[in-house]
Amino acid sequence: MPSSSSSNPQPLLWDELKMYISSDSYVFEPTSPGHAQEVLTVDRVSRALKLQANGQVDSSKKEKVMTIYGILGFISLHTTEFLVVISSRSKVATLLGSEIYLATDFRVFPVNSDASPHLLHHPIEKGLLALIKAHLYSAPFYFSYAYDITSSMQRQSQLEAKGLPMWKRADERFFWNRYLQSRMIDHTTTNPSQDLSRFILPCMFGFLEIKTSTINGRDFLFGLIARRSRHRTGTRYFSRGIDKDGNVSNYNETEQLVVLDPKDEADRIGKIDGKIRMSYLQTRGSVPVYWAEVNNLRYKPDLQIMDKPGTAEATKKHFDDQVERYGDIYLVNLVNQKGYEKPVKEAYEKAVDALGNPQVHYTYYDFHHECKGMKFERVMDLISRLNQKGHESDDYFFRDEGRQGDRRVVRRQKSVVRTNCMDCLDRTNVVQCTLGRWVLNDQLRAVGVLSADERVEDKADFMHMFRNVWADHADVISKAYSGTGALKTDFTRTGKRSKEGALQDGINSVTRYIKNNFFDGQRQDAYDLFTGAWDPSKGVPHVDRRALTIRAMPWVLFFSLFMLFCCLVLPRESGGTAHSAVETKSTTSSTLSFKAFTLIWIGAAIFSAQFMIARGLEYVAWPTLNRPEEAMFYEGPGFSSGKKGRLATSNPRRANGVADQETYANGQPRPKEIVARTSRRGGDYHRKNE
Repeated sequence: MPSSSSSNPQPLLWDELKMYISSDSYVFEPTSPGHAQEVLTVDRVSRALKLQANGQVDSSKKEKVMTIYGILGFISLHTTEFLVVISSRSKVATLLGSEIYLATDFRVFPVNSDASPHLLHHPIEKGLLALIKAHLYSAPFYFSYAYDITSSMQRQSQLEAKGLPMWKRADERFFWNRYLQSRMIDHTTTNPSQDLSRFILPCMFGFLEIKTSTINGRDFLFGLIARRSRHRTGTRYFSRGIDKDGNVSNYNETEQLVVLDPKDEADRIGKIDGKIRMSYLQTRGSVPVYWAEVNNLRYKPDLQIMDKPGTAEATKKHFDDQVERYGDIYLVNLVNQKGYEKPVKEAYEKAVDALGNPQVHYTYYDFHHECKGMKFERVMDLISRLNQKGHESDDYFFRDEGRQGDRRVVRRQKSVVRTNCMDCLDRTNVVQCTLGRWVLNDQLRAVGVLSADERVEDKADFMHMFRNVWADHADVISKAYSGTGALKTDFTRTGKRSKEGALQDGINSVTRYIKNNFFDGQRQDAYDLFTGAWDPSKGVPHVDRRALTIRAMPWVLFFSLFMLFCCLVLPRESGGTAHSAVETKSTTSSTLSFKAFTLIWIGAAIFSAQFMIARGLEYVAWPTLNRPEEAMFYEGPGFSSGKKGRLATSNPRRANGVADQETYANGQPRPKEIVARTSRRGGDYHRKNE
């Protein structure tokens, strides 16, 4: 069935399409009955898009037919352009009468008609295509044909009267496939008679879970939606801090939803129309200064704070944008005030002090000190501090459809809490869950689900569901950034810290170390390619130019360990108990030879391991598209915890004549042709090569 609104007889988006595949075109025909049909054609020879109102599909175009559920978009790789479509979906929820889906399968087709199998096996093209497919099947893509899941309820209420198509209403930060859809959007904006809006499907990368619950006989929907920003996106150690446009790493907007009906209409078991709607927004994001952690095979990477001339302006852009979107911003900084993390705390506080924005309220909370002994329930002390600074438990969005006109919106959320720790994952999750529970109590009291002296904490069945939804939310955000589930989720799920949970955290920490050092480079490449942070037309991936000795050393280590394993498990001698003098001498000689053999391989293993640790920077699986050389070899002002693992490692940026900053020491700007050689991520994300 088409997804339509009462004010528009045509669907907002086509929810099912027949795709006709031929050697010279791809044709998309909506299958929704009862509406004027449109036919979209992608010409594989000219690469042109063409929309035909009330069009009919030429029978000659029906070489192969398949059903699809949305066009994800187009992406140009090294040799040709590709079309990405959703070939399978799974319904995950229904919200306010709109179905929400998770994309479960995809198809990728070359657009160019001359894209031969030989061309598609080009090593660069094959590698880039593998990155796209890996991202498609690892990222949870949510979409709806009628409900804008990229936008909060409050934002939707502000846009609903404008009658905009879905792609124009979508929050561009969380419109994950916006780069892939840019061709269809450009075609629509430059050709008014060729409006492809019903084919442009915004997808969200993040988390979505909606549950039905009952408290005191009142049924309601409880849900969480986490929206991951497509700007400065990436993995844990390869994406930190801020860029020149004010975008920060690991930025997520989390919306907690409560949907129910008035008490006099709540006796219809199993049916919730959602006349009462409430939501509460929180955000998380990396510390908004220029900083990085440079992997070097050690458990704690080198910490680098880069005191660039543009830091204050970038931080200002970030908070100006946040204030414009959300109102007052209550910052909660959870990094440690001692040891390794202390410089990050100090850099953040310096940036906020320089900001001087009266709508930005900073609170520091030493999470590990305040909650030592696994007593995470002490986070409520932080909530009290925020409350004293002006953040109220009734600061949430509240809409009542039973009211008329503008009075339907009873309350708007006028501020947001922005929480961060080092990774914006584990400590952040505990705080956000506690804040969500604090506000939820006020929401349910406001609509009569709870009495004035009741708390959700006393409703065991509900709290079991609540904690598990928040823990699932934590795991999904963590996997997207760090590669593993979140830490401390045993507390989120049960309300208590356990030894089993601490053991699982240890396993996750080791897994993170392995993934962050040896596997995350490809994940970062996939993010950069899919979101447009790296343009294939501007160059080729970074080539491994390490010396043969460097590349061979891991094999020396593995072979040495294998030989030592053989020494332990293989038999060393045979025979009975009686030995002649000759046999005894032979056995002694054999034992000495075995010991010498073992010592040789122990020495080889130690030598190769020390060689690799001393040159750890050479053995990290760095991204190959936007290699973060600025952070790896930064030599400007700021703070550095050390330059470990860099023996005999040269700085290619300096060798190529590229300095670490966009200005010379005297403050004069560097030539644009030099600036243009740097990565388009980070400070040069949006810069075009001249």
